[in-house]
Amino acid sequence: MTPPGAATLRRAAPALLGYAAVRALGLLALVLWSAARDRSAYPLLTARWDALWYTRVAELGYGYEVRLPNGDVHSNLAFFPLLPWLERLLHAVTPLSYADAGFVVSLLASLAAAWGVFAVTDRVYGRRAGVCAVLVWAVLPVGIVQSMAYSESLFTALAAWSLYAVLTGRWVTAGLLASLAGLTRPVGLAVVAAVWAAAVASFLRDRGTPTTEAPPGSGPGPGPGAAAGRVAPRALGMLLAPLGAAGYVLWVGHRTGGGPLGYLDVQAGWRNGFDGGYAFARFVADKFTSFPSALAGLGLIVGVALLLWLYVVCVRQRQPLPLLVYAGTVLALALCASSYFGSKPRLLLPGFPLLLPLALALARLRTSRSASVVVCLAVVSAGYGAWWLNGSGPP
Repeated sequence: MTPPGAATLRRAAPALLGYAAVRALGLLALVLWSAARDRSAYPLLTARWDALWYTRVAELGYGYEVRLPNGDVHSNLAFFPLLPWLERLLHAVTPLSYADAGFVVSLLASLAAAWGVFAVTDRVYGRRAGVCAVLVWAVLPVGIVQSMAYSESLFTALAAWSLYAVLTGRWVTAGLLASLAGLTRPVGLAVVAAVWAAAVASFLRDRGTPTTEAPPGSGPGPGPGAAAGRVAPRALGMLLAPLGAAGYVLWVGHRTGGGPLGYLDVQAGWRNGFDGGYAFARFVADKFTSFPSALAGLGLIVGVALLLWLYVVCVRQRQPLPLLVYAGTVLALALCASSYFGSKPRLLLPGFPLLLPLALALARLRTSRSASVVVCLAVVSAGYGAWWLNGSGPP
């Protein structure tokens, strides 16, 4: 894949500048809110929750675990290695601490992710929709996570550019980026599924396309060599795509002695699993045992219904197959996980194709009206992010 040049960057500049402005507003709100509570905002971004686990992996490697009184074992093997590797690398070549390195990696990755979201949307729907897609992604209520030393921004960047590579026929690049995404988060499976689905569909299209014979005197036709030239990159991309996730999962299984499924045992220690949504449905149902919590339960039902509706709209708008497969897999994995229900909005953050119907609606408005909508949403998102991190925060 040819690195994006100056012309590509200029085309994406409005989206990137708008994204940076939204994120700066979110960070400013967090600093002011934290100061009002006599707290420092920076540790909330770099030294709590998952950020602390990633920093420990970067500094000390794998093998750290916490045994809880109820017998659960929280092992840092649950955290995929790419972000800690980058933290360790940046720490080694700069004066930055591991926590500082994680913050810098996430800031840079968030810009790369915004650029990737723009590139994909611009490719499918045009520049204006691309700018709107980036801004909608930026103003999500949990958008502050994009600026934390978490792996969501890094994963979204790799996923978005892998999808862009698929859309532009750069199969080997798509496979390499999918492999790196698989080293970043378990949901890397969604990127692998998108690459495989697009490649299989491409193979089927080729098989269904009749071979055109060259007219007399025009020279030889394309022949089998040309077909092989088209097949080989796709096959190699399919081969590369799952290597990152598969390699880490198999390594964890070997290290723990649990075999190929040893990683699932590690996740079980965190009470994580995949039960088809049964535990989440019970969690929502339990909210209706009292009036105040019933409102929260109703909100959860509305939120899930909205997500499913957005996905249906994506299908009706005929989004490209890799985007539909990717978004559908991200949605299914997030909603059907059996624990950490408060994390679901954060787990859905990489599913940016779900936002494209909203981006298209925003793009149809006059510029002044769409700008007003974005500004209002950015202010609300900044306030919510500051309140959220100073409260329960992302688990």
